[in-house]
Amino acid sequence: MNAQKRYEIFARLREHNPEPTTELDWATPFELLTAVLLSAQATDVGVNKATARLFPVANTPRAILDLGLDGLKEHIRTIGLYNTKAENLMKTCRILVEQHGGEVPRTRAALEALPGVGRKTANVILNTAFGEPTIAVDTHIFRVANRTGLAKGKDVVEVERKLLRHVPNEFLKDAHHWLILHGRYTCVARRPRCGSCVIEDLCEYPDKVDIG
Repeated sequence: MNAQKRYEIFARLREHNPEPTTELDWATPFELLTAVLLSAQATDVGVNKATARLFPVANTPRAILDLGLDGLKEHIRTIGLYNTKAENLMKTCRILVEQHGGEVPRTRAALEALPGVGRKTANVILNTAFGEPTIAVDTHIFRVANRTGLAKGKDVVEVERKLLRHVPNEFLKDAHHWLILHGRYTCVARRPRCGSCVIEDLCEYPDKVDIG
């Protein structure tokens, strides 16, 4: 795929959705970190329901530590794997209080040192909370990048590197959100909705499906 086509793809995605953002509910970097930690193998809707109960009671590392492990579990028990997630979140809160003054760090190394935080989660925090031009490649973005021809790669790290290299600078900050939303609602896994896709004529996928 050439640079002109890549530019046009992102120009159309921007025109269609000028201010894309995560579908997780959050107001502070710590709330976003908490929501992302809870989101593994869970829907954003399910996470939002849990955090709507949790955040009014405890939305800082110290408050969650004061809530205690059992109290935290009570608030998030509707989410899959809540036992493991609660333990990781408690450990993360302790590190944030003891090593970062209760604040979410702004470096990849410090974020990835937190329990349950890998490269993808760190990229989400850096991009969404702090406005860094990073791209967190999840299953949706991996599929869209490979299927359209935007950035083909065998694994998420290769796709991430190619996207960072090929996405025009003016689109980098929001590229993560455009691609994940496109994969979630249009370029879906089983039967992509090519008939209602705003970039269908630019996409290089050979097996397009003519449905909206």
